[in-house]
Amino acid sequence: MEPLLEVKNLKTYFKINKEWVPAVEEVNFHIDQGETLGIVGESGCGKSVTSMSIMRLLPKATSKIKADEILFQGKDISQITDKEMAQIRGKGIGMIFQDSMTSLNPVKTVGKQLDEAFTVHHCCEASEAKDKSIEMLKKVGIPSPEKRYSEYPHQLSGGMRQRVMIAMALAQNPSLIIADEPTTALDVTIQAQIMELMKEMKENTGVSIMLITHDMGVVAEMADKIMVMYAGMVIEYGDSKGIFKDPLHPYTKGLLASIPRKDKDIDRLYTIEGTVPTLSTMPKGCRFCDRCKQAKERCKTERPGMYQHDGRSVRCFLYE
Repeated sequence: MEPLLEVKNLKTYFKINKEWVPAVEEVNFHIDQGETLGIVGESGCGKSVTSMSIMRLLPKATSKIKADEILFQGKDISQITDKEMAQIRGKGIGMIFQDSMTSLNPVKTVGKQLDEAFTVHHCCEASEAKDKSIEMLKKVGIPSPEKRYSEYPHQLSGGMRQRVMIAMALAQNPSLIIADEPTTALDVTIQAQIMELMKEMKENTGVSIMLITHDMGVVAEMADKIMVMYAGMVIEYGDSKGIFKDPLHPYTKGLLASIPRKDKDIDRLYTIEGTVPTLSTMPKGCRFCDRCKQAKERCKTERPGMYQHDGRSVRCFLYE
């Protein structure tokens, strides 16, 4: 069975001081029907750029997207027109953005915005849209949906706004949902509710999820497969259980070591020293070499390829 989404050699460039600088390189992955892929890494690792590149939501004047192929349901969407891509957004691939306050239109009621999600692809008549919108608000667990339908985004709490975003993403029954840090601005109890809602949504509809987050706890609970990104490149990719049980890349090991554990009494949490390099200060060799305790001289000058180890892919000379 072919994957629902397959990305082959994605590269994204940004224009900085009249030069095209790579922000994301050599990104390869696939998502099967009904599967959740967790994409993890620190801020600035290229997670959101990857999703925006697939959806073609980056400004054309300052970005260039190249890929051998981006296959969605067997069709190469990297080659289709902007008009055809607009048809896939929402209907084929739904998106839940990071900040619901800036993603929702502040001068339109929640109901009007949700109605548009139903009518934009002519899925239903305008007269039916209200009933469908209220039904959708009910589905995502919003209390008094008839009342909320007439309210503006600022009248809703952060958790409720995020539920509205999920309702909008589900309106067209997409096959894939890209959730970009869907719980970032929410408190812990609301985060748990949103994650539970996404789990239910997956079980009830069979939708595939591409979950972008820096929260390893969320990934442990939700993902079937994990893709770890660092400085615009994939550095480890494989099944979730394997990565949590036995991380291979020094960066993945560092990420997992920095999570608080119930079963271990630790005075101080582990931290990875240093910061992610900027686009203009990328190391010539391995991008993690400046922060890696196992780095050799070779790591500073040569870029490691993706090597296969225990059924996983890892970008590190230790597994060559």
